[in-house]
Parts: sequence; C-alpha cells; structure tokens
Amino acid sequence: MTEPASPAAHPYSNARHPQPRHVSPAHSVEWLKAGWSLFLKSPGVWMIISVIFFTMLVVLEFIPLLGQAVTLIGFPVMVAGMVLGCHALAEGKPLRVDHLFGGLKVHAGNLALVGVFYMLIAGLAAFVSFVIVGGAALTGYLLGALAGLGLGLVSAMLFGFVLFSVMWVLLITALWFAAPLVVLRDTPPLDAMKMSLKACFDNFGAFLVLGVLIYVLIWVAMLPAGFGLLVLIPVLAGTLYASYLDVFGPPATPPALPPAAAPEPD
Repeated sequence: MTEPASPAAHPYSNARHPQPRHVSPAHSVEWLKAGWSLFLKSPGVWMIISVIFFTMLVVLEFIPLLGQAVTLIGFPVMVAGMVLGCHALAEGKPLRVDHLFGGLKVHAGNLALVGVFYMLIAGLAAFVSFVIVGGAALTGYLLGALAGLGLGLVSAMLFGFVLFSVMWVLLITALWFAAPLVVLRDTPPLDAMKMSLKACFDNFGAFLVLGVLIYVLIWVAMLPAGFGLLVLIPVLAGTLYASYLDVFGPPATPPALPPAAAPEPD
C-alpha cells in the first residue's frame, strides 16, 4: 500500500467532506498488515483496551433493552476512541488505555448520533423482515391452505432473509468509515455515513476481499476459547484506520485530545 500524500497534496483533502479514491482489492491485505503492525506497537495496552471493551459489552447485555440501546449508540464512540489510539501510534505517541473513551472528548454528540442512526436502521431492517414473514403467514392462514401456507412461509422467510442481509450490508458499509470521518475530519454524522457507503461501494472489490478475510479471522480468533478476539479487535481497529488513510487521505486538521491527567503529587 502506498503512503498517502500529505493533506496539502492529497486531491481529496477537503477537511469535512473528502472524496474517496479507488484502490485495488490487494490493498485489503495491506490494511490488515498495517492493523497488525499498529497492534505490535503496544500489544499490552491494546489487550487491556480489548478486555475493558468486552467487559462493557457483557455488562450491558444484562440490562434489558436499555443496555442494548446503549451498546448500539455507544459503539461508534468506542470505535472512534480506538481510531484515535491508532492515530496517536501512527504519530509516534504512546497508546493510552483512556484512548478507548477518547470519542467522549472529541465529537461525542455526533458519534452518538451515528449510533442512533445505526440503531434505527437496524431496527427498521428487522421490522421489515418480520412484517414480510408475518404477512405471508397471515395470508396463508386466512386462505386456509396449509400447503400454501408452508410454501408461502418458506418463500417469505427466504425473501425476508435476503432483504435483511442486503440492508445489513448497507448498514455495515455506512458505518465502516463513519467514526473516523467524524472524529478525524469533523464530518457531520449523516454525511459521514453517506460518504462511508459511497467509499465502500466505490471500492467494492477491496471490501469484499476484506470482508472474507475478517470472517475467516473471526473464526480463527474464536478457536482458543475466544481469547484471540482480544488481539483481533485492536488489529481490526488498526485495519479500519489504515483503510481510512488509504481511501480518504490523512486528516487535514489532526484531532486534539486532552492530555492524560498528571498524577497527584505525594
């Protein structure tokens, strides 16, 4: 993967609304390599960040409805924090555990809005699929034909699954670059999701290959009792950051995080 040009020279370096460039499918492998390299710069801190991340997700799962809503809304905030951690490492600065919560200090409101849009669209996808399947079942029941009901249910379930899958892919592609664009480019949340969707489909080959590779890596990471995920999550954060730099170029105005609190004197 070639190094991205400087902000002044990059042809897509409009601060808030950069335009994506096209890259070859081979770049997906380079993004994963870059993610692994960023992990190796500070593996201990990254694994602590992963443990905190997973612990928060598990705890929230025990809170009905509210916990799931907080998870969906807070997910882009935590992703943005890990992106900021990658950005710090890329600039030769140390990674800190509190980078995970860096999104709360930089554009927290816009990142939360990305999460709100994520939750609403995911809910809409599930609702539409449910209506299709439920509508087919009700129609078959009213017609009183059991054979027709069974056939209708199978057809509706297949169509609902395909429709849900398409909407889910659209949602994932809209989210991929959203957090980096918000936190590194100060892009409004809805614009960031639209730009992310465009960038992913403009580079369909690269993201198709990346999706297959990530799917395989997830299964590999799950083999040692899931502990491999503690490594995979930081690697994917670095992969996201590397793909952002490759497709959109470096941020024109690097984000400024408040410095870590100094220890109290004895």
